Amino acid sequence: MANIQWFPGHMSKARRQVQENLKFVDFVTILVDARLPLSSQNPMLTKIVGDKPKLLVLNKADLADSSQTKEWRHYFEQAGIRTLAINSKEQVTVKKITEAAKLLMADKITRLRERGIQKETLRTMIIGIPNAGKSTLMNRLAGKKIAQVGNKPGVTKGQQWLKTNKDLEILDTPGILWPKFEDQVVGLKLALTGAIKDHLLPMDEVTIFGLNYFKEYYPERLEERFKQIELSEEAPEIIMQLTKQLGFREDYDRFYQLFVKEVRDGKLGTYTLDRIGEIATNDR
Repeated sequence: MANIQWFPGHMSKARRQVQENLKFVDFVTILVDARLPLSSQNPMLTKIVGDKPKLLVLNKADLADSSQTKEWRHYFEQAGIRTLAINSKEQVTVKKITEAAKLLMADKITRLRERGIQKETLRTMIIGIPNAGKSTLMNRLAGKKIAQVGNKPGVTKGQQWLKTNKDLEILDTPGILWPKFEDQVVGLKLALTGAIKDHLLPMDEVTIFGLNYFKEYYPERLEERFKQIELSEEAPEIIMQLTKQLGFREDYDRFYQLFVKEVRDGKLGTYTLDRIGEIATNDR
């Protein structure tokens, strides 16, 4: 598979803006897809953020494997990174993020109070890759529609300050990908969840990756969704079998689109594409 490279001009500009605006915030909120706790973190942005206090927010937790989310939260907390799992569509999200922010910055707030300075409002910057759900989160925090929402990458193009309540003020940024994926499996994972545009990767490769992953970790989901599926077969044979079974004849593209959409929509159940066990063998 060829290297995936996608770095639009607005992303390059946003990267510079993130670097320039770090000095204006108390901490950074890193928003990732809970189905990809590691693969949806932009290593370029992690480097830029450096030692700045950070809150790692695993969004779309309702679509992720809850047992895996628990393991990942423990892993990050052990590494000293305060972590929160949310579904940004829920009203309780505002309270969860505000409380997590206060805990993260508790020491700084205490030090300021000792100097007679009352820190009423904490300022943060939300960063993440496309399609991680930042626009939905921003609208939820604001209590109104202030950001354009779309189930596709690259919707948010500008930066804006948002005052959610007296406790929190947030700077939004566009979703930023890195110039290329050194690990092509990361590209396949991002493509399967919709973080990169569909035309950047052959959908047959994305589908084969998805089928193989579900065969290994969630075979019962495939058996429940696709009756009479032969999981002992290789992915290409399964694709031919299911395409015919679904009445698509030899229109394999139609099956690719169906399978990927159902994975993204959670029709095959909750799942997580990153495994902690991969870290030792595939160090990023």
